[in-house]
Amino acid sequence: MNKTKSTKKPTIAITLGDPSGIGPEIILKALKITLIQKMANFLIIREKKIIKKAAPAAGVDWHRIISIDEKRLSTTRFKVGNFYLLDLKNIRPTNFQIGQSSVLSGRAAMEYLEKAASLAQSKKIQAVVTGPISKEAINAAGYKYPGQTEFFAAKTCTKNYAMLFDSPSLKIILVTIHTPLRTVPKKISSPKILNCLRLGYNFLKKLKIKKPKIAVAGLNPHAGEHGLLGSEEKQIIEPAIQKARKAGLPVVGPFPADVIFKKALEKKFDLVVAMYHDQGLIPLKMVAFDQAVNITLGLPFVRTSPDHGTAFDIAGKGIANPGSLIAALQLAAKLSKHHQQHQTLP
Repeated sequence: MNKTKSTKKPTIAITLGDPSGIGPEIILKALKITLIQKMANFLIIREKKIIKKAAPAAGVDWHRIISIDEKRLSTTRFKVGNFYLLDLKNIRPTNFQIGQSSVLSGRAAMEYLEKAASLAQSKKIQAVVTGPISKEAINAAGYKYPGQTEFFAAKTCTKNYAMLFDSPSLKIILVTIHTPLRTVPKKISSPKILNCLRLGYNFLKKLKIKKPKIAVAGLNPHAGEHGLLGSEEKQIIEPAIQKARKAGLPVVGPFPADVIFKKALEKKFDLVVAMYHDQGLIPLKMVAFDQAVNITLGLPFVRTSPDHGTAFDIAGKGIANPGSLIAALQLAAKLSKHHQQHQTLP
């Protein structure tokens, strides 16, 4: 088996997200940037009429929006300046209202994801960048997933996966994801923490960080205060850290969550392992709301997304900031090129 390097631009699918949200607008705004278009071949998965409707708010000439056939995807020549899309024709603008969650928009959002996953698994594309969805809408439509991360894990039968957020200021990986706070103590475990440490370390190496440093946050106030404020640190978190160190991973902790993120901002650590969703995302969004990228680690293909939701309150007004999506597209292009270069051929 030999490794080979590829100079071919990766093809990356972008899913619309909920068509009632800001997804259509921020995608067109991001793809207007010539530098972004040059990084990869971007294929938008959506309904063409919705894109045309969003074009004026994004300042895009809808004549440059080109539908392509899935069968001709591999032979399509992507030209900088045009917007290429795979039209599923699964929802019309008259079937939903901008800024409002609905069953129809939730179903359409999931159908975009289904198609993207299928293309990635058949290796017709190298990465997926997902637009924001409404969890309420997809569940109302009958899709019982807590989020897109869990959807892709289930679709690919991936058991060891993790949600990581990358930004210039902080990098955070979550042990538990979309979990009610009352159930977090029962959901964390040493194997889950160890899995996050391994996946996070490999991600840092892909970013070419030579000597990565990883810190682990405690679950309880003051990281349990030696058992006075909780036992999870001693019984679950510390054993995972010890196993990781024995495996050669550069890990320290557990640290109180109220100090660890400040130290990471001071660049004393490259990655923080947070025990639950808001523990990690409150500090991240405080300092990097329009710059952070959500990555699903452990999948057989690259998947990134912006770090925010559908923003129904500003949908259709032309004021949505595409910054986080731009970062997601850039990181997807970078990681998919790395993935291509490390493919093995028979």
